[in-house]
Amino acid sequence: MPAGTLYRGREGMWSWVAHRVTGVLIFFFLFVHVLDTALVRVSPEDYDKVVSTYKTPIVSLLEYGLVAAILFHALNGLRIIAVDYWTQGPRYQKQMFWTVMGLWILLMIGAIYPVLGHAARVLFGS
Repeated sequence: MPAGTLYRGREGMWSWVAHRVTGVLIFFFLFVHVLDTALVRVSPEDYDKVVSTYKTPIVSLLEYGLVAAILFHALNGLRIIAVDYWTQGPRYQKQMFWTVMGLWILLMIGAIYPVLGHAARVLFGS
């Protein structure tokens, strides 16, 4: 495969950037998650306080962003694997990118109620 084949065009460039950004965001989430979970051994009371802040609407929006990052990173990772290991991958990378985006949007629409339902009930009542 010629150099630059994988990331040719605007779609390739933005998917490359988004893949790295979502990977870094997921890493930082995991780092914070390990720290706050470790807090339960140090001070269960402080752990309970931290966990109670997670029930706010703002944190629900952040969780939705986390779902978005994980889904995009996973789907785009599968696309990258296909481009790298499928002999026809480079030829169809643009179509695969738009397929990934379509699947990502559909899955994000499906995640609205499960992830943001609690926040909507808090803000607007049940």
